[in-house]
Amino acid sequence: MPTPDQPFVLGGRVSRRPQRATLLAVGAVLAVVALPLRGLYLSTGSSMEEGFMIVFPMRVLAGDVPNVDFLHLYGPFSLHVLAGWYWLLGDTLEVERTFGLLQHLALIFGLFALARAWGRRVAVVAALTATLLVLTPIGLSALAWEGGVALAVWSLVAGLRALHTEGRVRTRALVAAGVLAGFALGYRPDLALALAVVHGWLLWRARGTAAWRPATVGLLVGLLPMFVHLAVAGIGPSLRGMFLEPVFDLRPGRELPSPPSFGRIDGALQAVAEGPLDAPWWRVPHLSANHQLFLWFFVVVGVAIALPIVAHRRWSKAGRPTGRRFVLTAAALLGLGMLPQALQRPDSTHLAWGSCVSFSLLACLVADIAADREVRFRLRPWSVAAATLAATMLVVNPFFTYRYYLLQTRIAVGNKPGGFEVSRGERRFYFGNQALQTASQAMIDDLAAMSTPGERLLVGPADLSRTIYSDVAFYYLFPELVPATYFIEMDPGLADRPGSRLADDVASADWLILTNFWTGWYEPNASAEFGSTEPNTVVADRFCVVGNYEDALVLLYRKCEQGDGVDPSTIGIGAQRRADFEAEKAKREAE
Repeated sequence: MPTPDQPFVLGGRVSRRPQRATLLAVGAVLAVVALPLRGLYLSTGSSMEEGFMIVFPMRVLAGDVPNVDFLHLYGPFSLHVLAGWYWLLGDTLEVERTFGLLQHLALIFGLFALARAWGRRVAVVAALTATLLVLTPIGLSALAWEGGVALAVWSLVAGLRALHTEGRVRTRALVAAGVLAGFALGYRPDLALALAVVHGWLLWRARGTAAWRPATVGLLVGLLPMFVHLAVAGIGPSLRGMFLEPVFDLRPGRELPSPPSFGRIDGALQAVAEGPLDAPWWRVPHLSANHQLFLWFFVVVGVAIALPIVAHRRWSKAGRPTGRRFVLTAAALLGLGMLPQALQRPDSTHLAWGSCVSFSLLACLVADIAADREVRFRLRPWSVAAATLAATMLVVNPFFTYRYYLLQTRIAVGNKPGGFEVSRGERRFYFGNQALQTASQAMIDDLAAMSTPGERLLVGPADLSRTIYSDVAFYYLFPELVPATYFIEMDPGLADRPGSRLADDVASADWLILTNFWTGWYEPNASAEFGSTEPNTVVADRFCVVGNYEDALVLLYRKCEQGDGVDPSTIGIGAQRRADFEAEKAKREAE
């Protein structure tokens, strides 16, 4: 008979009156999450990624269909869930970040549930490791990856629980595992490899018990949102938007060298964040940021590959068909299946995304090994695990774990200001520096005074022949204006490719917001190439500048009978930043 003290993943039941030790363990994790929380709500947002996680669901509520009416490169289910969340609570930045927090907590406590097989203290170590990895790369942005991984982890918890229970409890757990796996694929179809590896192995271990039937039923139920989307959007647009464009069109313009360059930072956004004027305080002895990324890459690959191998050997040696070493083996396979996320663009965000499961489970392996030597050396397994993980992150990636946690904590307690706020009514967003704030706020005030609800707005870079990024947050600040483009999110190789519909979309707009925030963007990939210049020609021929802010850091255009005749990429600071980009490109090519 299961007891409340038996871990849930090993078949234990959930008590209505949790034990004091469990409450203390959960409270410890929540306290670490809560400490920087105010800072996370006030921190700088990613103006495209966080912006589209507000704008896309609201377009869904307005009747638009992902992959048909706007570009969306991931699964549709996260947009529908967020659409319901915004319908209930409103589409503000704070509401979006609260949902992001809930996703983070679901992932953190999913790993807590897996690691609970080694005791509460090891579970706390694993959960805190995950906290440092998932709260730092993107803050509280409600991106689909965190939600998808959280669903995948809980799907694994349910699958493992099924193999440690019988009867109706087992059947319910199998159905839940399938439903959660289907939901995870609805969030991120690229989790298919990880889910197939781990659940394929679990079903193989459960052979002869008809486990596949309830699991399949659950999977089909979990995939219903995807089936509905395929019916509404059509198989062709869905296949193109979720599979062909992300893999074949987008990747050449977003991938980074693997392994990362030893002598420099490859990612454009990361290079800005680690610049001498922007990097947060950190006086503890450390490697440089580019050296940390280089070392971290190999640690991520090594842990992801070694963990399932060592775990499987220790499980086989134990001679037990199930148990905690079985849990570690299965969970390590999930982490291994997530490795491609780290390999395809090894900046700090993707390294953290791809390793959050494996790194957290490393605490379980270390504790398991230490337990074999506990009597001889009087080691406490949880303390050995904590020391090992803490020291590893202090050496390998302190900038991207401890330093950003400290930064958000300092903001939370008022020791340091947060991001630079721009606002319109109750809507606000946070940019990275004073110049961006000044230019953006002045433009927002002018557009609010001149525009009329129902007019069409297009937001993009000043040079539309290089659609390397788009400040989607401006759409969020003007919900009464209709996005004039399929490419609300702009990416190299998609919006700027010859023959794309971007030029027609520009021509359909009443207003244009064009920014030079990212004009100097250089990465060693296809984003360094120029695409079609036709959208720039449309701007010059059909639009007039009505606002130039901070020497063209932001440009506001209005449709007019005869355009200014000036290519927007040649105005003000844009020309200088383009020259800087060309110089950096020539330098890299010469090397």
